[in-house]
Amino acid sequence: MGQERRISELRKLLHKYNYMYYVKNVSVVSDFEYDRLMVELIELEQQRPDFYDPNSPSQRVGSDISKGFSQYSHIYPMLSLDNTYSEEEIELFFDRVATLLNEPFEICCELKFDGLSISLTYADGALVRAVTRGDGAKGDIVTENVKTIKTLPLRLVGDSFPKEFEIRGEILMPWSSFEILNKEREREEKQLFANPRNAASGTLKQLNPAIVAARKLDTYLYYLLGEDLPSDGHYENMIMAHSWGFKVSEHMRKCSTLQEVMDFIHLWESERKNLPVATDGIVLKVNSIQQQKILGYKAKSPRWAIAYKFQAERVLTRLNGVTFQVGRTGSVTPVALLEPVQLSGSVVRRASLHNADIMDNLELHLGDMVFVEKGGEIIPKITGVDNRSRSMLAGDKISFITRCPECNTKLVRIEGEAAYYCPNSSECAPQIKGRIEHFISRKAMNIEGIGTETVDLLFKNGLIHNFTDLYSLKVEDISHLQGLGEKSASIIVNGIKKSIETPFERVIFALGIRYVGETVAKILAREFKSMDNLMKASYEDLIQVDEIGEKIAQSLIGFFADVANIEKIERLRSIGLRFEIFDSENYKLSNRLTGKSIVISGVFEKHTREEYKEMIQMHGAKNSSSISAKTSFVLAGENMGPVKLSQAKSLNIPIVRECDFLKMIE
Repeated sequence: MGQERRISELRKLLHKYNYMYYVKNVSVVSDFEYDRLMVELIELEQQRPDFYDPNSPSQRVGSDISKGFSQYSHIYPMLSLDNTYSEEEIELFFDRVATLLNEPFEICCELKFDGLSISLTYADGALVRAVTRGDGAKGDIVTENVKTIKTLPLRLVGDSFPKEFEIRGEILMPWSSFEILNKEREREEKQLFANPRNAASGTLKQLNPAIVAARKLDTYLYYLLGEDLPSDGHYENMIMAHSWGFKVSEHMRKCSTLQEVMDFIHLWESERKNLPVATDGIVLKVNSIQQQKILGYKAKSPRWAIAYKFQAERVLTRLNGVTFQVGRTGSVTPVALLEPVQLSGSVVRRASLHNADIMDNLELHLGDMVFVEKGGEIIPKITGVDNRSRSMLAGDKISFITRCPECNTKLVRIEGEAAYYCPNSSECAPQIKGRIEHFISRKAMNIEGIGTETVDLLFKNGLIHNFTDLYSLKVEDISHLQGLGEKSASIIVNGIKKSIETPFERVIFALGIRYVGETVAKILAREFKSMDNLMKASYEDLIQVDEIGEKIAQSLIGFFADVANIEKIERLRSIGLRFEIFDSENYKLSNRLTGKSIVISGVFEKHTREEYKEMIQMHGAKNSSSISAKTSFVLAGENMGPVKLSQAKSLNIPIVRECDFLKMIE
């Protein structure tokens, strides 16, 4: 009975981790701990074959399939690799290959990039399809998003490539892009990505290619498949792929002996920290494709390859307490206060606990010895508790607070969300200051001369109570404050006056409406043209707009239903801020599509989906994300989504192809 209970526990736990990692893009456990639990499950299942379950986590590759994309079945299944953290197992792998082949062989050693697996199909030298790993048998078609990656060739160089082939690799977010993205998310009080892998995955699943392009993803290719490959050698094929324009790691090495393999591993255990992208191990592949075929496959992985994974740097330190921070939207974030400890080149004193659910899973007690890692070696996080060291004198279990630590208001939790919120938005100081800081930020009103410290100074001196008060400031009001002076005060006041000319879409963004980021604000401005139209928009009006879902629509309705928000908006109107698209006729080329509601689906040849959305707006029509009886027609490319195709046929909605649409607006 004990084994059955443990198997059930492990399956439930690993299903949860798979869902959080592959679907929600949140890493709640270290790779090492996940692999340890998986090995334990496999061993127990082997001991208890009578407890077999075809849906056990041990029987499948974790799925990253998303409802927002069409799926495609892989011609060659995308299998996972056997993982090991042990050099002894690398030696066993090498000896096993030698025994099975009984002939000389070479091993190609490659860096294991920590990103999102992608399969790319090329025909006649052009990219025709990009598909994620998905569940190994089928994945999401993300071609338009992948096309935004500058290092990926859309057309190949030369003419020595096969007529049709598949090449696989990793979509990555470089460290530099990752840091910029997380800083932006921190300002907007969105959950931070734990590491570049999660950030890359979350980015590639965006429905708007413009967002993907802005995040500057990268890619490395590592495996060529097809019927007419240039060489029997995997290494040689990748060198050829590089000559066709693919980005292939320059650090690949062919090894003939086990010692050469070990030297490569030892080199990159330290050198990987100098790379511009994240790596989490080394992949070893038998180089000869013919020998790969001889070795064959197991149920879920090839016998001719193995992945050696680096141990994440992890330290043990004492938990001295937990503090709770309130952000501009009222979200409350728990932060662990740690005994200072050296980790990955820096001293760590604090670690984010993200939300109440993660806190509960850890079951923290005051004084616990906790394991701390840096997610992607950037963000410190607690990954576990050393329960064996918990003494009889350990404090009580640390629970999430029920009242705001700043204003003592009872916290609320919105259904379906992980965060708790303080609803006292009008009087809770961190929320007020946070909204002012957001309002003046570079991508919002971009007011020169004001930073976090200045906002705090003005707020403490009673000169501002919300962001509208900024426009009443005079040089003489603030020049006497500590750290300022007449020159600094003049810069601030002039910067505030200059911000009155800020474009309408940035004014929407500056209001700090929950879930309305920079891109959504731009979409709302283009769609509704003025603040009055946006304020009057119904829930149904909002969800008809492309990229506006239920959560955003409900947030907008709630924001404009609040009397305090309306008062701020009216004050900004009286000050003279732009509340409509300036020179709106510049956004329109003709009235040929006026009054029409158009849905886009599929992959296009002549323009991107984003370009077609712009054209639709410029000729007077409205983009819609879903088909209804009000839809005028569907602009359809290749691989139109089967659901949309079925809906269009059932409602007799016309299907317009790319060339016919271009003639319409010619």
